[in-house]
Amino acid sequence: MTLLRAEALSTAFDHAAASYDRLVAANPGYHTHLRRSARRLGLAHDGRGLRLLDLGCGTGASTAALVRAAPQARIVAVDASAGMLARARAKSWSGRVSFVHAPAEQLAGAGVTGPFDAVFAAYLFRNVGDLDALLRAVHRLLAPGGRLGVHEYTLSGRTAHRAVWRLVSGGLVRPAGTLCGDRSLYRHLSDSVAAFDTAEQFARRMARQGFTGVRTLPVPGWQTGIVHTFLASAGPVRAEARRGAAR
Repeated sequence: MTLLRAEALSTAFDHAAASYDRLVAANPGYHTHLRRSARRLGLAHDGRGLRLLDLGCGTGASTAALVRAAPQARIVAVDASAGMLARARAKSWSGRVSFVHAPAEQLAGAGVTGPFDAVFAAYLFRNVGDLDALLRAVHRLLAPGGRLGVHEYTLSGRTAHRAVWRLVSGGLVRPAGTLCGDRSLYRHLSDSVAAFDTAEQFARRMARQGFTGVRTLPVPGWQTGIVHTFLASAGPVRAEARRGAAR
């Protein structure tokens, strides 16, 4: 199992940016599941008056999911890959969305500071070095009662779910990446799922780093037991944040 370090991973994403949207579009449910996780944040009143952080926005799929869930919110979208961010910026956005080039671990240096009413992180945490440090940093960025939503490949403890991932990874993910000339990136992405916390472990990790009310919700379809939404609060949950959190 070979995982790329931060600088090499950003470079690999830069190279893969041109084909990334086409590849993920071939994944049944990819965009639908992102939208479901964004809705689960339960952002009331179309997000009016809220400030949101999309951490690890990639080419903007997670940003689009947040916009749909909270069209009136102000959204700061951040990514470490210049190539992926360029693809995101090239898409059509309202003036409420802004993009920043920065690693998730170095937000302050890029001028990204809190408080945020919610942070959404899709497919990010398994690609960072120090999970606990980043969770603590995210906690500090959130306003009291602010919510964290994590959408991530986190296998359940069931052998069947791990077997499905091995089949999909070996039969589809790696070959597709190789055909696009990005073999090392897609090898990393497939291996990182197996190396990452299980869903139960990641939920416990969030609680250890000060998040309260941690919930783990599955996604439907073939990714049940493979992709989960994690929801948590940085303190007392405000009434307006509760509505719709379990949809």
